[in-house]
Amino acid sequence: MTKKDWHIDTISVHGADAVDKLTGAVAPPIYQTSTFEFDNADQGEAIFKGEQEGYIYTRVGNPTQAAFERHIAALECGEAGLAFASGLSAISGLVLTLCNSGDNIVSSNTLYGGTHYFFQDFLKRMNIDAREVPADNLSNLENAIDENTKLIFIETPANPNLDIIDIAGCVEIARRKGIPLAVDNTFATPILTRPLEFGADVVMHSATKYISGHGDAVAGALVGTKELMTRIRKETLMQVGLNISPFNAWLLLRGLKTLSVRMRKHCENAAYVARFLKTHPKVAVTHFPGLSTHPGHAIAREQMSGQYGGMVAFELKGTREDSKKLMDSIEMSVLAVSLGDCDTLICHPASTTHAKYTPEELAEAHIGESMIRLSVGIEDAQDICDDLEQALQKIG
Repeated sequence: MTKKDWHIDTISVHGADAVDKLTGAVAPPIYQTSTFEFDNADQGEAIFKGEQEGYIYTRVGNPTQAAFERHIAALECGEAGLAFASGLSAISGLVLTLCNSGDNIVSSNTLYGGTHYFFQDFLKRMNIDAREVPADNLSNLENAIDENTKLIFIETPANPNLDIIDIAGCVEIARRKGIPLAVDNTFATPILTRPLEFGADVVMHSATKYISGHGDAVAGALVGTKELMTRIRKETLMQVGLNISPFNAWLLLRGLKTLSVRMRKHCENAAYVARFLKTHPKVAVTHFPGLSTHPGHAIAREQMSGQYGGMVAFELKGTREDSKKLMDSIEMSVLAVSLGDCDTLICHPASTTHAKYTPEELAEAHIGESMIRLSVGIEDAQDICDDLEQALQKIG
């Protein structure tokens, strides 16, 4: 049996390396150093010129970083990975490598709020146009592309309303237009969806979330061809200083060991909570792609692994203030942003994670004023529902 025959659960534990290549350590060590000694001056010159492999300086590369990059690439079935200091730095590295002033990118319009703000504020200052369109209708995506489009970027399932974008359909457009397609796979993780297998060119993760899984690291990752990952490393990551710290890379390696088993529990609990919310008299709409009533359910069934993630969003039969009252009444779950932790996290997107969206953009992205986002944790599912129930009873 070779590594190419391994199932995703096995890859989650072992990644590309069963043990540390340099020392044989079963648990990967933290190479907590800024710089590396050369054997001699000629070797130093050869490494700097790229004529010989080796480590120079942790902004350029580090064995702990490299171990994580091999592991995440193995999970996503890609040639190479790149580790970054955050999810946004991963997106920055990708876009700033592919685009120059005067270029544009085309993306889905329901995005993590930080991504949206980066696209609409920072990129505009770089004279790079970010065209956000409702990508559940693929014709919108195609119609926004022109001769200056250098990247298509989609997020599926989308943050926060769990919209599902057809990856295979986007791949068909991208290939026909000769433009790379990047997929933010943060919500699904490689356990549920591997976009490269559908033909996408790049996968992006906010590794802060499920990859870490314990709320103790901020990080990002890209996976794609070796050629593109090398280009991003040399042209942007190194020059801008977007690198991850060795300690955070080590935390991600530890998180990946349990990613598969954690995701099963997250998915099981989220499905349970979604069924509870769907029939609750104080809930107007429940957003969860595992529900047959979800508009993207059929596509999700095709491009996800039979489980539908750990995220649930719901809208109350009430106001923005009712949403805040519910969250203030939570007793067990944690009122906080982010997601993918072992704890259940609850937030109000319109006033927190997506506060940079204008009212018009919120409406266009179908992010309601009463929408609440749940990152369903790995506690007992009934305890999560009981906590929600007592909070729901306190609103009008």
